[in-house]
Amino acid sequence: MAEITRIANDALAVEVSSLGAETQSLKSSDGRSWLWHGDAAFWNGRSPILFPIVGKAADNTALVDGKPFEMQQHGFARRQEWELAETGETFCLHELVSTEASKAAYPFDFRLTLRHAIEGRKLTVTAEVSNTGSSPLPFGLGFHPAFAWPLPGAEGREHTVVLDNKAEPPLVRIDNGLRKPGSLASPFKAGQLVLNHSYFEEDAMIFPEGAGAGLTYAADGGPSLHFTFENLPNLALWTKPGAPFICVEPWHGTAPEIGASAEIADRPYSLELAPGKSVKFAFSVEVVG
Repeated sequence: MAEITRIANDALAVEVSSLGAETQSLKSSDGRSWLWHGDAAFWNGRSPILFPIVGKAADNTALVDGKPFEMQQHGFARRQEWELAETGETFCLHELVSTEASKAAYPFDFRLTLRHAIEGRKLTVTAEVSNTGSSPLPFGLGFHPAFAWPLPGAEGREHTVVLDNKAEPPLVRIDNGLRKPGSLASPFKAGQLVLNHSYFEEDAMIFPEGAGAGLTYAADGGPSLHFTFENLPNLALWTKPGAPFICVEPWHGTAPEIGASAEIADRPYSLELAPGKSVKFAFSVEVVG
């Protein structure tokens, strides 16, 4: 059975499961709940971590130096039991390390930690990947948090995503989990996108470049959440049409294009970490209204 760790301060309370080190709830002291609650009728995820790939591999098979390994969409870390390595009133640190079982799917030595910490009205989730082996470690990493749509108390109001950099990043679509070649005109206008469920009839909206390091998800005249991203250059927005949530997903890595190389090291925006090295990724979400 997964174990739940609760951290809290005067403004926020957060629960984290040992299964996938996945955030289970984000609540403010006034009782409002911001995170999607994982209703399996729509999608039972809440905030999975994506590792060692982001997105899908063709035929659920990834290659390492030409050798095939079974690899499910978004990797295996979200389905693993993590160890609670450290905890305090306002933070917790979960750890996942390579095992002989994990090497059957991903033949590398690694350590992956996920730290949840709250300060004021802000939750920061930091992932750190360490190469504990003797060969380069190829991987991608992403966050997949889902938030209430509509936001609490904002039923019937227009909801927007506004990029801090006011950019109009090109849109990429996927087919059966793999990127379609080329890009489409941006749905953002001066950095603003008015959300509509029809946008997701073709699956996720992916913005590989140009979305910047922060955005605001808000209800017109209502509450809002502000996000900041560190070392996460790709952005995706996703829901199931009609479902009451929106995923705001910062990534470092995407699915490959249809027909492209299946090597993990060749996936777009993938990283290769030298032995003994570590790298961090983080996103923060602040309750503004």
